[in-house]
Amino acid sequence: MNDVKKNWTGNIQLGAKADHQVVLKQLCKAFNACPFFKYSGMVMRVVDDQIEAYVEMQPELVGNLAFQILHGGVAATILDSIGGVAAMEQLYRRASPEDLPDTIKKVSRLATVDMRVDYLAPGRGKYFIARAETLRLGRKGCTMRMTMVNDEDKPIATAIASYAY
Repeated sequence: MNDVKKNWTGNIQLGAKADHQVVLKQLCKAFNACPFFKYSGMVMRVVDDQIEAYVEMQPELVGNLAFQILHGGVAATILDSIGGVAAMEQLYRRASPEDLPDTIKKVSRLATVDMRVDYLAPGRGKYFIARAETLRLGRKGCTMRMTMVNDEDKPIATAIASYAY
């Protein structure tokens, strides 16, 4: 169980300040190992020193057969996922070496408390990318804003979520 928990939290080692690039790569690796991500083709990756979520359009992700658009649940899932992983990254970024054990506990407990999704346009595109920004990072929780765009950089959906840890 500890190995699973450690991998899920990015497999960050105690005793030193967490290297930002290592944290980014380890969090992506942990999320990409998720069976649902593998099934749906969603991938977390590091671009321009931040984590982004990426998914290519595929027949299994269509939610409206008549218009061949992305299912809203896929959009919500990718927005929630990028919000959570970005929150984890921010917790590690702000942790000092002394705080790292507590930070790992927070990251392992991080859970979505509330999320509102606004669908801005039909989910058309060859692929979709989602990014997140921190609105507030507190002692017991945080608020994140996420945006998903298509291959033409057109906003498809946005969300605001609260995460507890």
